[in-house]
Amino acid sequence: MAEVSIDGRDLVVRIEGLDKLWALKSRLVIPLANVRGATVDPGITKDRKGIRAPGTYLPRVITAGTFHIDGERVFWDVRDSDKAVVVELADQHYARLVVQVDNPAEVVALIEKACAH
Repeated sequence: MAEVSIDGRDLVVRIEGLDKLWALKSRLVIPLANVRGATVDPGITKDRKGIRAPGTYLPRVITAGTFHIDGERVFWDVRDSDKAVVVELADQHYARLVVQVDNPAEVVALIEKACAH
């Protein structure tokens, strides 16, 4: 699971617990200027993931780490698809982040509000 916060002009995503091990990351910091938006998308876990490198993928259990698909890098950290939030990025190492959070609607509102300023 991930904890998402805003720190000044940055979006900060902290990977929690054992997910750090599975995702091979503990923290991502993205300038808000490069965040295009966020949505709640429980259906995204059914989409193709692409090539895992590096990370962990056990169908219907966990998707975590970096996945390469259609020439883009996507960071995943999802166990429960009902809590999946997709963050679209521009001019970053990742094209999007797909992370599980405790309260998806609140996280999306937080990101959208921060991007509006």
